[in-house]
Amino acid sequence: MEDYRVRRSLGEHVLRCSVLIAALFIMSLGIALSTKADLGVSPISCTPYVLSLAFPLTMGTVTILMHLSFVAVQAALLKRQFRPAHLLQIPIAFIFGFLTDFSMWIIAPLEPDGYLWSVILCLFSCVVIGFGVFLQVKADSVLLAGEGMSLAFVKLFKWEFGAVKTGMDCTLVCIGLACSLIFLPGLTGIREGTVVAAVLVGMIVRFFNRHVFWPDRLLERLARPGAASELPPLAQTAAYAPDAPLVISIDREYGSGGHAIGKMLAEKLGIRFYDSELVYLTASRSGLTPDYIRKHEQQLSSRFLHELYAQNYAYTAEEMPPEDATFLAQSKVIRDITASQACVIVGRCANFILKGRPNLFSVFLHADRATRMQRVIENYGVEPGGAARAMDIMDSRRRTHCLHYTGQELGNARLYDLCVNTSDYGLKRTVELILEAINTRTEQSSAVETVPVRSASFPEPEEDSIPGEISLA
Repeated sequence: MEDYRVRRSLGEHVLRCSVLIAALFIMSLGIALSTKADLGVSPISCTPYVLSLAFPLTMGTVTILMHLSFVAVQAALLKRQFRPAHLLQIPIAFIFGFLTDFSMWIIAPLEPDGYLWSVILCLFSCVVIGFGVFLQVKADSVLLAGEGMSLAFVKLFKWEFGAVKTGMDCTLVCIGLACSLIFLPGLTGIREGTVVAAVLVGMIVRFFNRHVFWPDRLLERLARPGAASELPPLAQTAAYAPDAPLVISIDREYGSGGHAIGKMLAEKLGIRFYDSELVYLTASRSGLTPDYIRKHEQQLSSRFLHELYAQNYAYTAEEMPPEDATFLAQSKVIRDITASQACVIVGRCANFILKGRPNLFSVFLHADRATRMQRVIENYGVEPGGAARAMDIMDSRRRTHCLHYTGQELGNARLYDLCVNTSDYGLKRTVELILEAINTRTEQSSAVETVPVRSASFPEPEEDSIPGEISLA
């Protein structure tokens, strides 16, 4: 495939650095506003703020020293992997420190009157900081030393960026807390506003990422005025062939027999079956390990907790939440294999990933609670006393995963071609119903072209095992 990426010119580098400096100024304004709110500053600003109160140093000066120490830690951790580009964090540290002092000078006359105004100012400062971080990430230029150090830990120890970022924020808060108690008469700079900033800023950045697109367009237009016309239309790069092979996607309640039914369908049709096999296939194609994929696929127990954790990733464009990375990797694999293979896919939001694809037949399987519980105990090796809880946990995770990545409710009949209660029909009859529904739909198609559903890349099954032919219209 032709590579349409364009290398950045010197002019574009200058442009992006200018946006970065503007972003740093906005961030420094937000930090200065948070100090005026006097309800506690953001985690990464705790230590500089407290030390600036304890010693004859400005907050900007302490910020510079802290960022220089972060660069030194990166050099110690990365050793030979430390590149000259990392040194660009040093001038950025000086610029950020200067802008911090400049912002503190600008807002010096501001004094909120009462707790309510302090709360309003605290919340406004979070929005300002969030927008600054958003622009910094969009600039895609030089990382701040704090994020650079976090990425160094990720690279060296293979830790998740979100965990490292959370640990770093907590460490800075603890250092600020200790310095406040040691060098100042009381607790200063770390209050409810610190917690609010820790929770809100990343979420605000993610909100801007999802709803504000003009910085990308503006940067693209200014940097490469004619670039948009050089790129191929999306339809030309991602279109499916009109004779796409049959793909059956199965969503299911836990214990309703989705895996067994999917496997029976694949065997009857002589096509591939993918369930846990997708874990290893995704691992082989993405560089992620099978354990990593198993840990993070369809494992969202709470959208709020996921957002709370994932907001750490808003501070850099180089990493993404592990659940998101897993979903994107599996989505690509699903699109790749279904482009040329007839198959049955269980779960993984395949009906959403392949939405609009020709010859996709989506199924949702459910069953009454007693039937599901019996199957969970007998087939999945779950103890009778824990079967109900296991069902509730798995169903909750699947619903949350589906809602988070598709915006749709798992099991909503409008999203599927067929919904079946396997308690009423049993596994074998459910398989027959699905095949009948597929044949009925294809027979009613206005453009019917009857060909075998098997992919040519698979070995031909025995003649008497071929269950008939299905339209690929």
